[in-house]
Amino acid sequence: MVKPGLPKLIATDLDGTLVRSDDTVSAYTHEVLDRVRAAGIRVVGATGRGPRLTSLTRNDIRDADFLVMAQGGWVLDQAESAYLLRSRLSGSVLARVLADLEAEVGELSVMVEALEHDDSPLWGDYDPTWRYPVVVEKRPRAECCTGDVIKAFARSFAYDVDDLLAVARRIVPAEVASVTQAGLNYVEICPANVDKGTGLAVVAEAVGVDPADVLVFGDMPNDLPMFAWAGWSRVAVANAHAELRAVADEVTLTNDEDGVAVYLDRLLSR
Repeated sequence: MVKPGLPKLIATDLDGTLVRSDDTVSAYTHEVLDRVRAAGIRVVGATGRGPRLTSLTRNDIRDADFLVMAQGGWVLDQAESAYLLRSRLSGSVLARVLADLEAEVGELSVMVEALEHDDSPLWGDYDPTWRYPVVVEKRPRAECCTGDVIKAFARSFAYDVDDLLAVARRIVPAEVASVTQAGLNYVEICPANVDKGTGLAVVAEAVGVDPADVLVFGDMPNDLPMFAWAGWSRVAVANAHAELRAVADEVTLTNDEDGVAVYLDRLLSR
């Protein structure tokens, strides 16, 4: 039973929010999340990472009851080891979206995430600006778009990522595909009506929690939908993108200062 005055569910982004700049999660953060669960509060990891990074994600947020992955398109019930949601984007739709974007901004560097098993490669154009270890199988664009995909990453050679996102938001209809960015200098193209808010709604329905009882943490524009959906409080880390800080109810310390854990530690101590 959750104590009065506490949320019933907390959801946190990982990279840039819970995970520090050196790609680690502190022992202090793990200990606090363990106490959160002991208090009867469900824990959800809400990340842009696709299912190919499930093992890494489980390690970074060991106490998660659910994982909302691939920007909300895949939802994993950890207790049941079963997916509640698996969303894919038609390759033909992706090809059309990329063509429309390139007509506006010029050539794009594109990587496609199509496979779901652990450590699956991406397909497309290897880009040295990608900050994480990754295997990219070089494939022509047409081949990458022959079947359904989980999502795609697109980087402009001429536009800053925020400017590219603004263009994508303008020209890609919401009923065609969802577009966002998560701090990797890439716009991410996902299935229509997929975002972290819709992913969390699947979790909330499964466990019978009202959005008004959900506390969320984030740092980038891909966290905006879950900030709009959750009602208990929306907390940005101090290193968050200006667009997210503008809609946050509160700002905690940076990810490198364990801002999520510090906030939750204080919350549990009330």
